[in-house]
Amino acid sequence: MVFRPRDLASRAARRKPDDGYLRETFSLPRDQARLRARDYLKRYPKAAYMSAVESWRELPGGDIEFTMRRLASAD
Repeated sequence: MVFRPRDLASRAARRKPDDGYLRETFSLPRDQARLRARDYLKRYPKAAYMSAVESWRELPGGDIEFTMRRLASAD
């Protein structure tokens, strides 16, 4: 069976990683995105939740799409 690169990419995009992290994706104007990321990191500190900005990109309209990740609990 022959797979094209876009077939592999779309299959990988649908797969949810099972690594214990919770992920939330946001799409906001640049200033609001910056505030949202800061608020998220303040609410879920890196030391307890290993939280981080996992990925981000600028959309054609100027908005920023970004994914925040954190551990489910800090037990």
